[in-house]
Amino acid sequence: MTESDERQPAVLITGASGGFGLEFAKQIEPQGYRLILHGRDLPRLKMTLAALKHPERHQLVLADMTAKTGVASLLEAVAKEKLVGLVNNAGFGIWGTFERTGIVPQIDVIKTDLNAPIAITHALLPCLLRNSGFIINVSSLAGEAPLPYMSTYAAAKTGLTYWSESLRTELAGKLRIVTLAPGPSPTGFREVSGMPSGTGSFFRTPIPLIVEASLHSLAKGGGFCVPGWRHKVLFLLQKAVPRSIALKIMESQLRP
Repeated sequence: MTESDERQPAVLITGASGGFGLEFAKQIEPQGYRLILHGRDLPRLKMTLAALKHPERHQLVLADMTAKTGVASLLEAVAKEKLVGLVNNAGFGIWGTFERTGIVPQIDVIKTDLNAPIAITHALLPCLLRNSGFIINVSSLAGEAPLPYMSTYAAAKTGLTYWSESLRTELAGKLRIVTLAPGPSPTGFREVSGMPSGTGSFFRTPIPLIVEASLHSLAKGGGFCVPGWRHKVLFLLQKAVPRSIALKIMESQLRP
């Protein structure tokens, strides 16, 4: 990375080690931005970098959102950047009964999926406003309904969606914000969470389509984005089916 590269407008993508983060990097790079790719797995971050057309222009930042100094170290690394975009993508979930799952990993879900994006956004907001930038908050349809056996994840994503939508309304006309709420997709989330592979297979939507939909929403000024027709159907079902019935269905599908 040259000195001239460092002066280019930059976009920070958290959780860029794979899945949505990797795809955001691929689709945003052609727009001419320099990318700051965050993750906690250096080998996988390097794989993301290698997948880009101009890897020499971009920067890697290692930080663990669950660590005490994780968010602070990330913010320190981007303090002097001309940031025009922020993609709050880092996140994970845990599948299993609440009572039998350790509290530390469950709190780590809250730290990563909710606390970190709020803290990062608050710190970077002055810069993003100054540069007429944008924010994409990667939430989930899990934030639209209770989710037995993934209760902490659902709580975090509900909080993220409501915070993002509130912020989008507050900053209307000043900053473009997209709240992305996808359903099942092949990101590796299931493998990390331990969730059964067959659950929700019909609704699974390709990663490139999901990212493309969010960027299309961004180009139109931002908004709440449910990507792809399968996810839209799932979203409508969440709203139409009585909660008591939906909970019974989800409990039977996700029961360990």
